[in-house]
Parts: sequence; C-alpha cells; structure tokens
Amino acid sequence: MRRIATFLATLVTCAAAALTAPATPAHAVAGSYSGTLGSGATWIADVPDPWNGTLILYSHGFGPLVPQNAPNPETRAALLAQGYALAGSSYSGPSLWALATAVDDQFATLHAVERITGAARRTIAWGTSMGGLVSALEAQRPRGLIDGALTTCGLVAGALNLNDYQLFGEYALARLLAPDQDIPLVRYADAAEASAAASALSAVVTEARATPAGRARIALGSALLNDPGTAPPLQFVMPARQQVELAAGGNSSATRGVDFSALLHSSPRAAEVRARYRDAGLDLAADLRTLTRDADITADRGAVVTLARTSMPTGRLGVPELTIHTTVDQLVPVEQENWYGKLVRRAGSGGLLRQAYVDATGHCAFRPGESIAALHALERRIDTGRWDAVSPEALNTASAALGDQGRFARYEPARLTGGLGEPR
Repeated sequence: MRRIATFLATLVTCAAAALTAPATPAHAVAGSYSGTLGSGATWIADVPDPWNGTLILYSHGFGPLVPQNAPNPETRAALLAQGYALAGSSYSGPSLWALATAVDDQFATLHAVERITGAARRTIAWGTSMGGLVSALEAQRPRGLIDGALTTCGLVAGALNLNDYQLFGEYALARLLAPDQDIPLVRYADAAEASAAASALSAVVTEARATPAGRARIALGSALLNDPGTAPPLQFVMPARQQVELAAGGNSSATRGVDFSALLHSSPRAAEVRARYRDAGLDLAADLRTLTRDADITADRGAVVTLARTSMPTGRLGVPELTIHTTVDQLVPVEQENWYGKLVRRAGSGGLLRQAYVDATGHCAFRPGESIAALHALERRIDTGRWDAVSPEALNTASAALGDQGRFARYEPARLTGGLGEPR
C-alpha cells in the first residue's frame, strides 16, 4: 500500500509539473530557417535548443527591406540563450515606409514559421522605431495570433504627426536661415532630390551655429521639430520623408493656415527659444509672423487618407502592450509617448498599456538587459493579468539580474508639439 501511495503521489507531482512547466511545441526542431512569402517579403527564424515555447515576432525599423528577428546581435544572442525563438520579415514595401504591408507580412511570417515548428505556446510582438508602430498596430488587431506587444523607441504617434512636426521645423529653419534659397521640403521627385535638399539645409544650419542669431533660430526650428537639442537630424528625416511620400502617393503635411506663434507657445521648449532670441537681440514675434504669413505648403488629400488608414494607431488595444523609450531621442521624440498614452486612454484601453522610460540619450539606445527585463515584465502581465513588474525599481532589478545596470526612471514626457494636436 505504501508503494502504491508513493506511486500515486509521484503521478500527482508529475502532473502538476506538466501543468506549470512551459510546454515546448511537439514539432519544434532547433535551427535557423528562412523563406519567401507570397507578397515577396523574405523571413528568417531561429529556434534554440531547448525552446521555452515563446516566439518573438520582431518588427524592424525604417531602413533596407531585409529580414531581421532581433534589434541587435547582443540582444539576439541573449534571447536565444534564454530559450526564445525569434522570427521576423523584411516587409514587402514597395517603399521603405512599409506600413501598408508590414503587419500582414509579419503575421504571414508567423504562420510560415509555425508550419515548421508547430504552434508556439505564446507569441509576443516586438517592434523597434518604425517597427514599434508595426507592433502597436499588431496590438490593435492581434487576430488571435499574438499575446502581447513590446514596443521599443516606437513611432507610436504615427506618420501624420511625424510628417507634420518635421515639416514645421524644417520650414522654420529654411525660411529664417536661408530665405533666398529654394530648398524643397516636400513632393520630392526622387531620393536624390531629397538627399540634396537635406544636404543644403544641413549646411545652412551648420553655418548658422556660428552666430547668436543663428543659434536662436535653430532653437526655434528644433523646438518645432520636437528635437531634444542634440542637432536636427535633417540628413535622415528629409530623405525618409521621400520614402513616406512614395508610400502615401504624395505629401500629407501643410504649413498653410498654421499659426506659428500658437505652435511655439504649445512647445515645452518655448521658454528656451524666447531666452535665446532675447540674448541675440532678435524679434521673435516678427519671425513668427513671417513664418505664418509665408506658409504656403498644402497637403495632398489622397496622401492624408492613405497614411491615416495604414500608418496611424487608433489606441484600441486587443492585447497588453508595454512601451519603453529613452528620455532623449533625436529621431523619434519621447513626446510621441505622451500623445500615444492619451490616445490609448481615450480609446478605453488604458488598462492594457504601460509606458516605461530609460534615462539615456540616443535612439533605441537600450542595453540588452533593459529590453529583456521589459519583455519579462510584459510576460508577467500576460500570465497574471496584473502590471506588477513595470516600476523603474522592478525593471532595474530585473535588468541587473541579466547583467546590465538598468537605467529606468520615473519620467513624464512633455506634450508633442505640432502634428495633429491632442488626440480626440
């Protein structure tokens, strides 16, 4: 009887362990895989041995349309060492701004991988920069395919906001620093024209830094760009606009009708701009009147409609989403998180979103431990239904356990200047 009782107890213990342990899909075969989707996009995947049963569906940022399944080699190696499978597609474009196809290509990649490995126990969307907008869109319409989304340094305010505030800043710099130069700001014929325009305006800004008046006007343009003051990244954002225009079929932004005095007033950097103008002996009100009077760029309605459909979040989440952002980001301003948080709350999905901030300078400048600590916090939310691991202290402790000193901090991003204004 004692042996029978021991045998039964062992069965119960094994059954309990089977219920609580991660279930590796039965068909999983460790290795590296690749393929081509019907859209023409290519994909890659890596499955470790052993696999913990969780698949990371990674969405890469703006750039060449080549498949990626992790943000960088260091994070990729750390994830594989922890047993995560990784997958991601190139997107099928046709422009580098591939929002019209990225979500479908990513979900098609998931299906292709699971035909090889079997269904994952859990799938998490992870996006970086432009890919962060992709992961936010996946979180809105998960189609029953993902369990949560980790959005890192994400362009979560969408393309319409991005195009608007970047144009406002570029227009201010061009009109005030080079009024006699005809530097095109929209409707680029091709990538070469966009690059030439970026070089011309960058040269003007570089020259203007030599004088107090120039520095004051650069401060105004930077404030409208939501630039943190590092240097307006014109050599990147102006050629990128050409790719967005190519995807949209035209220009989505307008300066005509914009009150630049009111626009600056709404900026958290307005006081700095006023101080620089005073120090330079310039008339800020006169410059703002000039900008408002001479603003004549109009938008193409079709482009606005296209980007609203393909490249703007609604804020209505279907799965939990955790966003992380550095506090100083020269390419995707942290102020985008302010706009997105308000959008999600007004859509009634605030309980599904948490936002965390890394006290660091640089676009997507996360340490691997910080990113994976955020991933673990999201997994805990998926497993328990509670956001109880997303405080800066908890994330820093988790990051330290992974070998990186965490830099998470309590932070409230300022209001996004320009664009569509407050989300409604």
